[in-house]
Amino acid sequence: MPSPRLLRRIVDRPLCALAAVALTVLLASCAVTPPGTPGSASPGQPTTAPTPPVIRLPPPAGTVERNRSRWVPASFSELPGWQDEQLSDWWPAMRQGCQNPPTAWATLCTEVRQTSGLPDGLLLRLWAESKLQVYRVESLDGDPAGLLTGYFEPEVAASRRPAWNRKVPLYGPPADLVPKKPYWTRQQLDTLPAARSALQGREIAWVEDPLDALILQIQGSGRLMLTEPDGGQRLIRLAFAGHNEQPYKSIGRWLIDQGELTPAQASWPGIKDWARRNPRRVQEMLWQNPRYVFFREEPLLDPTVGPKGAQAVPLTPGRSIAVDPQSVPYGTPVWLDTTEPLSTKPLQRLVMAQDTGSAITGAVRADFFWGWGDEAEANAGRMKQGLKMWVLWPKG
Repeated sequence: MPSPRLLRRIVDRPLCALAAVALTVLLASCAVTPPGTPGSASPGQPTTAPTPPVIRLPPPAGTVERNRSRWVPASFSELPGWQDEQLSDWWPAMRQGCQNPPTAWATLCTEVRQTSGLPDGLLLRLWAESKLQVYRVESLDGDPAGLLTGYFEPEVAASRRPAWNRKVPLYGPPADLVPKKPYWTRQQLDTLPAARSALQGREIAWVEDPLDALILQIQGSGRLMLTEPDGGQRLIRLAFAGHNEQPYKSIGRWLIDQGELTPAQASWPGIKDWARRNPRRVQEMLWQNPRYVFFREEPLLDPTVGPKGAQAVPLTPGRSIAVDPQSVPYGTPVWLDTTEPLSTKPLQRLVMAQDTGSAITGAVRADFFWGWGDEAEANAGRMKQGLKMWVLWPKG
């Protein structure tokens, strides 16, 4: 191990300067709620013992309170699996996040952007442990347990014009859509003449299955293998461009409440299977979710680059998550302690908070971005795991 003096010299330097000493390092190897006054018992009736007081301890010193969470000071030694983490796999997502960093990260992100290439894993570990403070994320009442789900970028076959096998349109925002003002519901957009008229001329493309359109809307973006009128094909991206400001309602929850599926069956594959078996009820199911999402078309110049999340930077498969920004700000490194989908195999890694979603609310709540393709869809559809999380934040 390096000497304390050498470590002090190392951690005081920017990351790009750490490479110069890497070889040397390797070789040197409260408040109390009072009880209420009990009422007097009637003659002949037993008295009831008073309820014990509820003791609420103040949060530990250094705790940071946000709107929907509190961050409790912790240490790197408390992160399950930290010593086994491959930080070089996380670094590209960190660099993406530094393209649009939170104010508190401005100085460190300047350092990150000036670092060329992929730093050595040991250097990244030394840099993180010297520059960043670990906080455990809890609810405001001190609960550290939460939930991790998954999402992905769908890829769907589509046509620029409607066809006999592709009659479900995907729309850009209508001209009378006003941000933060409730618009027509999904059912109204499908049935009312005035609502349908507002969508005329806003069609981007047509897909075959209404569930394909729904999954694009739920995920918030997607890829279209688009057939143009001349028969040529090209891959484009649909990016989120707004919604109708109606509440999001889970069709999986509706199917459970109807007794059609069990909670274990209400994954995306299970919902698609139910739809195949109940084609006459698909429209009824879709209308249970009044939210409707509109898109804009973007060129997909590099199919290896993910869609942009709410932080306005591209998402990195396996290293980006969606969070509640009132609990964790965009651009924050987050340590996850959870398990693989439908498994007890640990999933412990450093990711970046770079997106959000209407269903992602609360302190210890995240949505794990799996990427695109069949495997990503399968993993995202099965993921519903218990979660504990920590954030890494620049030292003061």
